[in-house]
Amino acid sequence: MTLELLSTPAHPVQRLLILNPNTSASVSARLQAHAQALLAERGNSAVSVSLLTASLGASYIASEASFAIAGHAALDAWARHAAAGGQADAVLLGCFGDPGVWALREATGLPVIGLAEAAMRSAARMGRFAIVTGGTAWVPMLERLARTLGLAQALAGVHAVAPSGAALAADPDAALALLRDACRQASRGADAVILGGAGLAGYAKSLAGSMNLPLIDSASAGIAWLLDEPLADLRSPAATGEAPGWQGLAPALQQWLTPG
Repeated sequence: MTLELLSTPAHPVQRLLILNPNTSASVSARLQAHAQALLAERGNSAVSVSLLTASLGASYIASEASFAIAGHAALDAWARHAAAGGQADAVLLGCFGDPGVWALREATGLPVIGLAEAAMRSAARMGRFAIVTGGTAWVPMLERLARTLGLAQALAGVHAVAPSGAALAADPDAALALLRDACRQASRGADAVILGGAGLAGYAKSLAGSMNLPLIDSASAGIAWLLDEPLADLRSPAATGEAPGWQGLAPALQQWLTPG
């Protein structure tokens, strides 16, 4: 069964920005289509969805190096958006792993949440949760994020299938069979299972019938969190003190990070 995420909006988020910190246009398109479908189900006709895709870095984030670069890419994408006059009321960071999320909160002053934090917070309300995702390098990275969020005790385990999220999205039929088995295994000892990955947005609906506990779509969880939950703790105060003397950044990013 899927986690029920349909409810009445509690916050005036009318301009939702989805920022994909990898360079895959197909992942961005999948996230946008999923968001628009979910908003239509909820009856949120007043919420507009805009999209940003990173212009540097990896096409799929699957290592510590690509994760670190994705944080830079997310900041760079926002700087380009801001320089072009783009605006938003809230930002969904479209990666299950949340690279750069705290930096974006600090620099934008907006409520920002990543797919992983939103899904973990939602799942932890139900008890212990397990995660199913693509790419084995994500296991220690997601365990670290759970510790950072104070949710390590609620995490029953991270179950990563060998293909990356990008590879799974490229072959949906094979992906569904593989993910179905992984979700069943992950459900042992858990009260909820998260299907994590931007490229896997929407897959939970197809797998829900084979589960006897809540199956959480990470993209749906991120959108719902920004629309329904208190947003104060998704903001960070702007950095104070002397500018650190940026060098070598893209002009839009350097200008945006330089006060005055």
